[in-house]
Amino acid sequence: MAAKESVLLVISLIHTLSLDDLALQNAWLTIGIFDGVHRGHSEILRLLVSGAHAVGEPAVVLTFTPHPAVVLGGKTDFNCLTTPEERLALLEALGVDVVITQTFSREFANQTAEEFMRHVARTLGLRRLYIGYDTALGRGREGDAARLAEIGKELGYSVQAVPPLSDEMGVISSTRIRQSIAAGDMSAAAGALGRYYDLTGPVIRGDGRGHRINVPTANILVPDGKLIPANGIYACWAWLEDSSRGPGEGIGERKKYPAATNIGVRPTFTPDLPAPLVEAHLLDFNQNLYGQQVRLEFVKYLRPEVKYSSVEALLEQIHADIDLTREILD
Repeated sequence: MAAKESVLLVISLIHTLSLDDLALQNAWLTIGIFDGVHRGHSEILRLLVSGAHAVGEPAVVLTFTPHPAVVLGGKTDFNCLTTPEERLALLEALGVDVVITQTFSREFANQTAEEFMRHVARTLGLRRLYIGYDTALGRGREGDAARLAEIGKELGYSVQAVPPLSDEMGVISSTRIRQSIAAGDMSAAAGALGRYYDLTGPVIRGDGRGHRINVPTANILVPDGKLIPANGIYACWAWLEDSSRGPGEGIGERKKYPAATNIGVRPTFTPDLPAPLVEAHLLDFNQNLYGQQVRLEFVKYLRPEVKYSSVEALLEQIHADIDLTREILD
């Protein structure tokens, strides 16, 4: 398969920012947002990758940014389960060969399903298309499974619609997972994702209040557009890069530490904060983390934020939270 110079290589994965940057042959493709790359998405991707690789052909994912809910729905406060970079890493881990992160705009959305699929088929040499049960492409969402199969007969590709994956709570979807996270139900989110929900960002300087009360915290700068769980206290795993490696040794192993994490405005001290902070106290850890990337995996919601009448009362509760975190993660 050939690709123009603007294609970016990410380890073994080919990543491009436009359909027009590629010229493939006999591609097996799936199309969707894949926000969260949850268990339902993984089933589609498993079929795609196993089928394509069985006949020596490329497994391709066409996804979009920004999210259509932002472009078409005008949702300025919409937050995703995964950043584009996180989504790319998850797709690579599932064995996908090529990811196209196509810029989504009103002009792009105004194509008919046939116009869009002709472009896709011509660029990718499309052989087989996998779609989710609720896929609808093109202007007015006309490109459902039946219409895409009709177009495929003319253009020479076949279509397989993959039924939804359900659990005891119903159909697994990104919308449902966002609702669980927004409510602090991290167990439900993890069950649908197939992994713990996580936030990753650099540690930035705070006001040092945690150090002053002998409970230092790492203040995590969360990327814009990433969904932050409901305000409250959580038991988390904090993953850090191993700082013990020597100069020139490259990226080291990642180590995990239990962490009691607070999301919120710290009502005892700073109740008027305009946005929630994400602060993690890593248990049995006393190193400087400023500037380091930390990934927090949210295991369990412990309690809501509470305003305390004194620092002593707050400290008593913090130590109870630490003890409970240790108990949960042991």
